[in-house]
Amino acid sequence: MSTSAPILHLIAAVLFLILSSAAATDHIVGANRGWNPGMNYTLWANNHTFYVGDLISFRYQKTQYNVFEVNKTGYDNCTTEGNTGNWSSGKDFILLDLAKRYYFICGTGGCSNGMKVSVVVHPLPPPPGSSKGAEHSSSAPAVGLPAGGRGVVLAAFFLSFWLGFGWI
Repeated sequence: MSTSAPILHLIAAVLFLILSSAAATDHIVGANRGWNPGMNYTLWANNHTFYVGDLISFRYQKTQYNVFEVNKTGYDNCTTEGNTGNWSSGKDFILLDLAKRYYFICGTGGCSNGMKVSVVVHPLPPPPGSSKGAEHSSSAPAVGLPAGGRGVVLAAFFLSFWLGFGWI
């Protein structure tokens, strides 16, 4: 094995860690049941945390339903008047690019059967160690992996074999 292989391993592992910690989440509305009448989308939304940069995606029969982004009045009254966006592909991916409350409804009559969802999008949390209270912590820096980091390291390990680098 060449002496450059360990360096390539380290680079691959670092790239995986960086990419995994910066990746946005795709929240599929209704999970495996999709965007359909009779679902409790309020309950679904309350079980998710949305951040700026995440995606919300709607999966549905494009010949039957659609998605409109509306204001609170449109949401409360199931009207699309004054909508700020509409989608009808059946597999819609919508970027949540602002920290605010978003309102989505179905504009083909499904809204009155529960096809509406409101989500609160939060600003991205600060990176670890950058909070105001950090200067009052111990002098030893905290070292750890981001959420899911162990899985990323494991993936890097197996990827290195797949790419033929071997492991250190």
